[in-house]
Amino acid sequence: MTSPFGRTAAEQAAKQIREKSGVEVPEIGIVLGSGLGGLASDIEDAVTIPFAEIPGFPSATVMGHAGSVVCGLIAGKRVVALAGRFHMYEGHSPQLAAFPVRVMYALGARTYFASNAAGGIRRDLEAGDLMMIEDHLNLTGVNPLTGPVEDTDERFPDMTAPYDEDLRALMKSCAGRLGLSVKSGVYAWLPGPSFETKAEVRMLERLGADAVGMSTVPEVIVARAMGMCVAGISCIANAASGVGGSPVLHADVLDVTARAAAGFQSLVREFIAALPAK
Repeated sequence: MTSPFGRTAAEQAAKQIREKSGVEVPEIGIVLGSGLGGLASDIEDAVTIPFAEIPGFPSATVMGHAGSVVCGLIAGKRVVALAGRFHMYEGHSPQLAAFPVRVMYALGARTYFASNAAGGIRRDLEAGDLMMIEDHLNLTGVNPLTGPVEDTDERFPDMTAPYDEDLRALMKSCAGRLGLSVKSGVYAWLPGPSFETKAEVRMLERLGADAVGMSTVPEVIVARAMGMCVAGISCIANAASGVGGSPVLHADVLDVTARAAAGFQSLVREFIAALPAK
């Protein structure tokens, strides 16, 4: 049985993107999380395609997600970027949540850069901090690889180092050149859409999570199954429940990520510029 979000569907979506944008093989695929879509304005010679015009892509429903694919150049390198993503809490399957990464692979990208907004659990993480993701916890009980294996995938992908160590070192070096303070930590994926309770945050802390969010992990699992190199960064948008003294509000998440966007965008530009040519 053909999966609605497998290789064949990804190739059909990639064909549509290629025809609408004239894009050549991108050197990197990027997903821009909540409030971080401003990077799309840095893309030169940009062609923007609404999700609704791409086979298999639903419309974005989350505030802070533009809902478009943007193809063009950053620092002279070809990129394909999603301004927005698909979440399980919108009613989507984990396979659909990871589908854009399959499309990026079908376009030819072999490096994937994920970004998200997350709640800070570790006490030294403050609102506005950038945290390189060094590992993750999948606490949803689901996996986007469940089902028939795609011929692009490894059936049992190794997840010893899902976030590439060389890419993390490169990102850290880029941050140093820019004078940006970038931390690192473990990202926990919960399904949402409700924010975590104080008890859940205490549990996450004991499990080794430094930050928590509602996305990214299914994308990374599929990227690794296809052999892509992965880098990821979380913008710490708020203190998780019980860590700070204030309620956790999505409007505050967008406000903080908007203020952190300049540093995030400069880091991503520098990182892409420093990527070895393929």
